Amino acid sequence: MNEKIHVDADWRSLFHFGEELCGDRVMIRQSDDCFVLVLADGLGSGVKANILSTLTGTIISEMIFEGLSLNEAVETIAATLPVCSEREVAYSTFTILQVFYDGHAHLAQYDNPAAVFLRSGEVMPIRKEERRISGKTIYTSDLELKPGDHILIFSDGILYAGTEQELNYGWDQNAVEAFLADEIRPEDPAREADRILLAMVNNLYGGKPYDDCTVADVHIVPAEETVVMAGPPAHREDDDKVMMKLMNATRYKIVCGGTTSLVAARYLHTEVLTDTDSPMSEDVPPKAMIKGIDLVTEGLLTMQKANMFLRLAGQDHDFYEELLLSKEQDGASCLVRALGNSSRIRFLLGMSENEGHKGFGSSISLSAKQMVIEEMADNLRRLGKIVTIEQY
Repeated sequence: MNEKIHVDADWRSLFHFGEELCGDRVMIRQSDDCFVLVLADGLGSGVKANILSTLTGTIISEMIFEGLSLNEAVETIAATLPVCSEREVAYSTFTILQVFYDGHAHLAQYDNPAAVFLRSGEVMPIRKEERRISGKTIYTSDLELKPGDHILIFSDGILYAGTEQELNYGWDQNAVEAFLADEIRPEDPAREADRILLAMVNNLYGGKPYDDCTVADVHIVPAEETVVMAGPPAHREDDDKVMMKLMNATRYKIVCGGTTSLVAARYLHTEVLTDTDSPMSEDVPPKAMIKGIDLVTEGLLTMQKANMFLRLAGQDHDFYEELLLSKEQDGASCLVRALGNSSRIRFLLGMSENEGHKGFGSSISLSAKQMVIEEMADNLRRLGKIVTIEQY
């Protein structure tokens, strides 16, 4: 596949004041073929709205990843989504964005505020095709995207901000678009775009939102890949082949493991140096430096600590942001930041037994390394990364 772009996506919510659950739900799925984001807004607020939006978002994303086209998924959900007989509105509204890595994208919107397409600080028009499906009006669009573009999708709580407190001052769809065009830059990561908009919305609500407010930003970035070499190949004659794959990385080149570092240094005709800026830590060994490599860490212990961080990041959005903004210089923190700021990641898993572990259960060490890399890959996928593992 001709990859021209990747996706940096982020979302965050403000809960209805006094509620412990959000009635909006964002589902993100990413594969080797495409990226899919669904924002569903459940009727009302609290537990019932949360269940309705979660069901809607899950069903749509699962249908697409089971092979249905976006149009087929939209037709199916529109035909089956129940309508409240009393209020005559659907139990959940939704917006779906599907992005292919050649730059083509599909957008479908039902009763949510219109998505905002930003390019170079300007709001780009989105041509819509109106479709009636089972009595519901669905708007579909095709887009051609390039690095630097932002597609912002949000629930209607964003537009209602401040009306009851008389702080709105004409805040509507046009005002939101103008605000975003003024504040969001092409290089801003998705998490920054979300933060900027929700800070404004929270201010308009006086810190007490009377509706759930959710924004999701899909930031288009260049198609780049980070490569992590962890462990030397089982056969020494494969060293150069694996190193060539590492050096072809278009994002970060990362080496994990002492023996692996020696393989890299030998291939690059240089040496492994101690990183004097690497702090002393009880559970994370110091980093090293190799000319031509972006990050050099110890192996298993560092990856285990990084995996713990990634697992917690998938459970706590704010913790994930803290990790990405952290200035900590230990190997695990640096590894997490590099992976978190990558869209596609490839692990080159060396299957050689670690000579330094002979007599201490080297097969257990290799098995532990395989396990931690597989867990890291799963945790990274939950954070929206495209991850592959190759064994040598």
